[in-house]
Amino acid sequence: MWAEIIVTLIKLAVVIGVLFTTVPIMVWVERRGSALIQDRLGPNRVGPWGLLQPVVDAVKLLTKENLIPEGVNKLFYLLAPAIALVVALSTFIVVPFGSDPGLKLFGHAVNGFIVAPGLNLGILYVFAIASFGVYSIVLAGWSSDNKYSLLGGVRSSAQMISYELAMTIAVVGVLMASSSFRLDTIVTDQAGTWFGFLPRWNVFPQLIGAITFVVAAFAETNRLPFDLPEAEAELVAGYHTEYSSMKFASFFMSEYMNMVTSSALIVILFFGGWTLPGVAAPTGWAGAIFSIVVFSLKVAFFLWFFVWVRWTLPRFRFDQLMGLGWKVMVPLSVLNFVWVGVAMALRIL
Repeated sequence: MWAEIIVTLIKLAVVIGVLFTTVPIMVWVERRGSALIQDRLGPNRVGPWGLLQPVVDAVKLLTKENLIPEGVNKLFYLLAPAIALVVALSTFIVVPFGSDPGLKLFGHAVNGFIVAPGLNLGILYVFAIASFGVYSIVLAGWSSDNKYSLLGGVRSSAQMISYELAMTIAVVGVLMASSSFRLDTIVTDQAGTWFGFLPRWNVFPQLIGAITFVVAAFAETNRLPFDLPEAEAELVAGYHTEYSSMKFASFFMSEYMNMVTSSALIVILFFGGWTLPGVAAPTGWAGAIFSIVVFSLKVAFFLWFFVWVRWTLPRFRFDQLMGLGWKVMVPLSVLNFVWVGVAMALRIL
């Protein structure tokens, strides 16, 4: 009993620690990456290669004056950033981040590198909790008593609901192929190869679904070219215009945490998770560490991909964004799961 609680708390502490550590790392990567793409230097004054710049940013946010404008609905104004941060932290507890070849800790089975291994809903839990994220942005926009913030919140609700539909339908093909909602089972189902050389990853038979999911992930995390809820050109800063200090930092951190979760889901659903075809993983703790390293490297690639796209593509107009969601992404995601159903009926998959 106590060993089980301790193991769960250790896994929870590791996940929270990794998420909070990834935020400053990605802030540095974002700044240096944008400088590289735009042929600039980027941060280079604080620490070697500007590595301490995230620390300076954190001190700045912590010491900024905590302003609350007049006219706001104080309860919802303060609740909105808290919801954003809680949702970002909660979605990762069902995401497996490594394999478990029967490991034990304090005499108790580790039961997978996943905080809540007994939750068999897996991907459905992620979608259910992530859907609450739209409430934080809508509440922030409405409670701020600012028309620009309100427009940003309205844009966000329309955008996130539209692309959630495409994202959910894109996942249906993966669930059909693996016959399970559990994310660790989906990873296990992608082990091995086709024809002796092609990784058995879902991205190959379900390329349309993978593309749809990745595009929807950009829209769900409000990243360029889908950052219309916080478009500075016409909305000042959108839904978080009236937020400062750590209230703004909560929105800021939740965006990067959502990027980590989205990247992890892309890797698990379509790129084989911690599996690496042609490489025999070690056994015991060495095998577990090897799987975590492989998984982390794949996630790191997609985190860089988020940065790369942000500083490469221009922002859509809002009518283009909604048209892409309903007229392109939804039909493509439906086409993907129809194809999977036909392929399974013909025993191709």
